[in-house]
Amino acid sequence: MPLIDIRNVYKIYNPGENEVHALDGVTLKIEREEFVAIVGQSGSGKSTLMNMIGLLDSPTSGEYYLDDEDVSKLSDDKLSEIRNKQIGFIFQGFNLIPSLTAQANVELPLVYRGMPAQQRHELSVKALERVGLGHRLNHRPAEMSGGQQQRVAIARAVAARPPVILADEPTGNLDSHSGKEVMHILHELSEEGRTVVLITHDNGIAAEAKRVVRIQDGKVVDDYLNT
Repeated sequence: MPLIDIRNVYKIYNPGENEVHALDGVTLKIEREEFVAIVGQSGSGKSTLMNMIGLLDSPTSGEYYLDDEDVSKLSDDKLSEIRNKQIGFIFQGFNLIPSLTAQANVELPLVYRGMPAQQRHELSVKALERVGLGHRLNHRPAEMSGGQQQRVAIARAVAARPPVILADEPTGNLDSHSGKEVMHILHELSEEGRTVVLITHDNGIAAEAKRVVRIQDGKVVDDYLNT
């Protein structure tokens, strides 16, 4: 059974005369431990699809099963609970809290899970060491380079070992060296058994995934394995 199973999903904004079909009958299955890139230009629907996969948005119609649970019609509170346990997010803009240290940023989602302080501490230190930032635990975002900030964001996404890593343009704000480091970490996570879904407009980045799903005008127009 696929981990992510999207069935004939539509997302329609402004229903009526000026309606926009951001997703137009998308069907997509992603198996456990797959490394998939969803690629498309601005306005293609890839961000809406990412929000749908990440439970940040609900479909207008259609069904979405995550780990065999129909999540398409759940309440916001229930979606939030599932999202916090199942999905680690990595964003282009890092989304770190400037006043918090690297370690405190990584601990934040664990606080929302109600995890005890000692366990939070251990998991956050381990995650930062995992991305090569064990020596930067007490540095705030402004004291780190863009590449280091993105690695903190990755540590935050993986600290609680969620099965799905959703990376939205994770190299978009980075120089090529930092971008390669980030992609290397994503490959390692994939090899460890995480399901990695990478959202990008960059064909070169998409080529690093094992499978590429191309979206255009809200529809999946191509789906192939990289050889």
